[in-house]
Amino acid sequence: QVQLVESGGGLVQAGGSLRLSCAASRSTFRFYSMAMAWYRQAPGNERELVARITSSTSTTYAESVKGRFTISRDNAKNTVYLEMNSLKPEDTAVYYCNAGVLQRGTWSYYWGQGTQVTVSS
Repeated sequence: QVQLVESGGGLVQAGGSLRLSCAASRSTFRFYSMAMAWYRQAPGNERELVARITSSTSTTYAESVKGRFTISRDNAKNTVYLEMNSLKPEDTAVYYCNAGVLQRGTWSYYWGQGTQVTVSS
């Protein structure tokens, strides 16, 4: 099991910045071995991948956020971050932290409760 707690969401004007944090705890797995990701879901839309960082710190981004968002991790703090710059109204969504754990050849995934990001125009 892994418990994930997001923080850092809020209301920001277009062009502004926010930094989301996701802290992992109560885990039976080593944080450094987890693949971490941020997803988001806007009202009426499906949940979509925003950014992913592997245990080897390889990163992947959705096309819509490339050049504006940066995902990073601090294994000493069991925390993954999402730095969001040049925010747009279309970035408004609930942002979810996701942890992937590979055990015996099978991936298991865990979710945080989500944090709201609202970008006003």
